[in-house]
Amino acid sequence: MAKTQSGQARKTKTEDPEPEAGTVKTGTARRSKREKVLKTAAELIARHGFDGTSMRDIAAAVDMLPGSLYYHFPSKEDMLIDIHQRVVKGMTERVETALEGATDPWDRLERAAVAHLEGLLESGSLVTIVSPNFPKEREDLNARLKAQRNGYETMFQGLFASVPVREGTDRRLLRLQLLGALNWVPVWYNPRGSIRPTEIARGFVRSIRDGCAAQ
Repeated sequence: MAKTQSGQARKTKTEDPEPEAGTVKTGTARRSKREKVLKTAAELIARHGFDGTSMRDIAAAVDMLPGSLYYHFPSKEDMLIDIHQRVVKGMTERVETALEGATDPWDRLERAAVAHLEGLLESGSLVTIVSPNFPKEREDLNARLKAQRNGYETMFQGLFASVPVREGTDRRLLRLQLLGALNWVPVWYNPRGSIRPTEIARGFVRSIRDGCAAQ
């Protein structure tokens, strides 16, 4: 805190010095601050893009000094990794919950598709964080993000491996077709329209089933 001539402290942006260790209150406050930073950073990156958002922008939005962010995150890349992991984890848990109790392969695929699409739409602008694509000079960052998505993609690989399709059908292309169609929906979807996300997702799966299901 800075002081005026009268000796009264006036408010400045948070300098966030390293807290004293060993107190529950300090740990809770730090986690709360970190959560606020992550939420704000996610919104800014989703809105302006990774390169269009600076650490200074994020610091200003949470009323902190730019240098103070490095106490919580070593770099903007590390911040993105944390945000991306949380988004993927939320999507994974949503799909796993939707699959509980389902045994029919096509029913399971429909449920997963519905959960995936609803998750994308409910995340709002955060959908842009799920699968960013950076230039080759950032291949290391790309690799770290892809590694976080591996488990989620493996889950859909397993779902497509189980559905009965005609011999010679490329299941990988079917998976990419479905996920590509689902991931594009937030671009054109109108929540005021007459068709619901559930109908859209199930319709996509039915079109695949009608076109290549085993006879």
